[in-house]
Amino acid sequence: MPILSELHLYPIKSCAGIALREATTTEAGLMHAGVGDRLWMLVDERGHFLTQREHPRMALITPSIVTGALRVDAPEMAPLFIALDAHLERGAAQPEVVVWRDRLPALDCGEDIAAWFSRFLGARCRLVRFHPHARRLVNRERSGGREIGTLFADGYPMLVISQAALDELNVRLGAIGREPLPMNRFRPNLVIDGVEAHEEDHAALLDFGAVRIKPVKPCPRCPIPSIDQLTGVKGPDPLDVLRGYREGIGGINGIAFGMNAILEEGNGEVLRVGQELSLELDF
Repeated sequence: MPILSELHLYPIKSCAGIALREATTTEAGLMHAGVGDRLWMLVDERGHFLTQREHPRMALITPSIVTGALRVDAPEMAPLFIALDAHLERGAAQPEVVVWRDRLPALDCGEDIAAWFSRFLGARCRLVRFHPHARRLVNRERSGGREIGTLFADGYPMLVISQAALDELNVRLGAIGREPLPMNRFRPNLVIDGVEAHEEDHAALLDFGAVRIKPVKPCPRCPIPSIDQLTGVKGPDPLDVLRGYREGIGGINGIAFGMNAILEEGNGEVLRVGQELSLELDF
């Protein structure tokens, strides 16, 4: 029987994730203890988002959820605490930020927090929080015309990958003398086990009972999987191997690994690691 084997939340876009035992499902992605997936984001002086593509040390920025706050740690830095209700008051700076093609208002998290991240990355940057009144929609052609919101994720509120997909890649890497990769290189929200490799590509729905999640688009991969998430150091890029069997999947222009997904049913429900699911295949 297929099961949900892992749950991951990424409070700050392109920084380290948090492995969870359970998470609440929302239209905009997973949430836990009041912290949403990609609720915060680092931006440069122009308001453009930062990622590990340009700043691989972002992998070493490690958030955790404590009572009433997000704690952020990084090597040789004092812990940073960001109150979950901070920066929501009226009068907070509201810069315009850019995420791919989207321009939207955000809430600036202040000078002290900006200085902490700038010092660690060695580049001037600021932390912003998704504006509670902003609306950022996924591609309607992929959502069946529905208006589905997301936060600062690249394009969709959830990413699903099967354990078997990673296992297959690691077999192929091993065949050419390369080391296996852990799942964190691909930064999924949900990992499912007990299915065939890339069976998620063909799923019309992932049915968890009260929660139904709809895969809508193969995830085109960038070079981030080449970055060791524990050291922030770039290594061999698996895209050269993936190109041999995952290019152009689902009609996308690129190399696919995992499926972007939206919430079909179950807003406010809870998913738990170990939970059984059924796949409704789109054949």
